[in-house]
Formats: sequence, C-alpha cells, structure tokens
Amino acid sequence: MKHTLLLTVLVVSLGLAGCEALKQEGKSDAAKAAPRDDTPSAQVTPERLITSQTSAVKAYRKVGAGYIYKKYPNRIYKGKIPPLVYAVVVTETDVDSTGKVTGVYFSRTPSHAPEVAPMIEELIKDASPFPNPGKVGAHTYVDTWLWDKSGKFQLDTLTLGQRNR
Repeated sequence: MKHTLLLTVLVVSLGLAGCEALKQEGKSDAAKAAPRDDTPSAQVTPERLITSQTSAVKAYRKVGAGYIYKKYPNRIYKGKIPPLVYAVVVTETDVDSTGKVTGVYFSRTPSHAPEVAPMIEELIKDASPFPNPGKVGAHTYVDTWLWDKSGKFQLDTLTLGQRNR
C-alpha cells in the first residue's frame, strides 16, 4: 500500500512538473527579474525558463530589435545577408519592467566562432536600458543574431533575408 501511494505521488509530481501552464504563468514580475546565479552567460543554460512568447512579447521583440539597430547603425549589415553567415546566435535577454537588462543568456552559440557570443553580450548590455516594455512588464526578449565575418549583423526580427549566392 505504501509503495502504491509513493508511486502515485511520484507520477502526479512528474506530470505537474511537465505542465507548461504552471511553469511560467504563475511567476510574478519580481520573480522574473530576480538576479540569476553566477553561471557564465556565454554558456547555454537549458534549465532556465523563458517568458511565454505571447503576441505582446513578440511585438516588443520588434521594438527591441529596432532599438538595437538605432543604437548601432554602423554595425548593421546592409542588404541581404550572405547565404553562409559566419555565426548564428540565439539570445535570451531578461528585461525588467523599466527596460533595464538584467541578464543575457544564449540558447545557441557557434562552436566555430566562440568570440561572437561575448561580443553580442557586450552590445546588449551596453545598449541597456531598452525601451520601456509597458504592459508587457519584465520578460525575456528572444532574438537571433545573424553575424557576418565583418562584425556586422542583422537580427532575425528585422532581417532583409539572405542572398542566393
């Protein structure tokens, strides 16, 4: 009887742990903006939970990308990106309710170009604070950086696409 009860509790616990609705929706803005541990930001951190990418969060992505483009106009790759871009980096930037960057994390970094992720992290941190997210509040701004060998880039949110050759 004890083993059956224990097994039932374990199965229910595992089921609840996998429930997406409970993972993020119940967190307050303060909990989302809480400081992170000392894990180096250039490492991929799969245990982190990012904000659900709702339509409001996706709309803010365009605001954030536009802000980065305005902040670094000479770093933006003009026109269509070459077909074999040097590096593709996916960033997860935690922004508080005022737009201040509270953390930069990576869900994809190129092993052949380890120098790129720290450069992107520096650009993001130097651009802080981002525009005020308004009703979106504190959240995770996710974007993909398409990095050319020249050091210029485009963000996937605002990319002009890729050339055929």
